[in-house]
Amino acid sequence: MASLPIYATTGQKIWHYTFRVIVGLILFFLVAPIVIIIPLSFNAESFFTFTPEMLALDPAGYSLRHYRDFFTNPDWIRPLQNSLIIAPFATLLSVSLGTLAAIGLSQSHVPYRRAIMAIMISPMIVPLIISATGMFFFYSQLGLWMESALGFSRSFTGYVKVILAHAALGIPFVIITVTATLVGFDHSLTRAAANMGATPTQTFFKVQMPLILPGVVSGGLFAFITSFDEVVVVLFVGAAAQKTLPWQMFTGLREQISPTILAAATVLVAISIVLLATVEMLRRRSERLRGLLPS
Repeated sequence: MASLPIYATTGQKIWHYTFRVIVGLILFFLVAPIVIIIPLSFNAESFFTFTPEMLALDPAGYSLRHYRDFFTNPDWIRPLQNSLIIAPFATLLSVSLGTLAAIGLSQSHVPYRRAIMAIMISPMIVPLIISATGMFFFYSQLGLWMESALGFSRSFTGYVKVILAHAALGIPFVIITVTATLVGFDHSLTRAAANMGATPTQTFFKVQMPLILPGVVSGGLFAFITSFDEVVVVLFVGAAAQKTLPWQMFTGLREQISPTILAAATVLVAISIVLLATVEMLRRRSERLRGLLPS
């Protein structure tokens, strides 16, 4: 934040420091509920509150017992494995379809592209419970068809349904980030590549993709986070065999209050911080490539 100029009036000085206090309060309001779970996850007791030993910073009040339970208990290992299976496949689908949609909608000759764009990002606007209800009826019929016509097992179709549903939630993030990257894209590069004999596929992978890659990866990371943290849709579409980590945390809060939930939440927070830091690095790289930032 810039410092005050020496000629600032008294009113400007008051607003300068008041603004800092407001920003600090907003930051505390947003971050405090997330940060508070981190020390609680090291509680040596099976409580959701700070014990006197923790408040006194006594080492005896802290333990890794909840992390050991999280990484060794089958009740947590299986949901973690399901999340690590579902999220990457959903991300791959979201990135593939979202990138193609963004490139298509960036073409000026596409009719009604603004209306099409609004429809394709509607899963971000429509309340999730409504989307989950519609997905339940749609994907339940798809699952029955795959079991009866194709002979797939119920467990396999369950994974397919959840992956498709999560991909539908992740596609809008990819469309938005790739479209933002394409705003500064110089289309004369693709025309130059075509004039030099490159095929459309060669032009896409060797000219266009390297320049829009930061937006593609950023959208993929948002799609991954969306799938990894999602619980409402998987409750509607999935079955017990597809129980994910957020589903297990929701069940744990409702049926058995275990501080292992705090350890799981801390792990998710750490993953989210790493992914968001990666997104920020890619955003800066994209701006450097487009000449918006000095190298």
